[in-house]
Amino acid sequence: MEIRPIKTEHDYDLALARVNTLFDAKPNTDEGDELDILVTLIEKYEQINYPIPEPDPIEAIKFMMEQNGLTDADLGIILNSRSRVSEIFKRKRALTIKQIRVLTEVLHIPASTLIKEYSLNP
Repeated sequence: MEIRPIKTEHDYDLALARVNTLFDAKPNTDEGDELDILVTLIEKYEQINYPIPEPDPIEAIKFMMEQNGLTDADLGIILNSRSRVSEIFKRKRALTIKQIRVLTEVLHIPASTLIKEYSLNP
């Protein structure tokens, strides 16, 4: 097992290829340990070189609604106002702190995502 830091795209490609060969390695074996270490190094390299920006708050809500099989009407019940949901989705009204708290609890969207600034339509 020769593990090295992933510093270049070439190193990254080699690490991915090695992970593919180790994919079925049993835990608590030399190969399983190598797989764990390589995956950790790959994740770190990807965080630095391929960061995924946080989503727009409205898009995050829509995505989590879809994942949970919720409709606009369901969200209207959750937020106690269907008309507010329409205004939020049309970007005519910003989310309130109370709504952010509810969405964080019910849809498990991080508050840090929901408090991001986003454009409103006049």
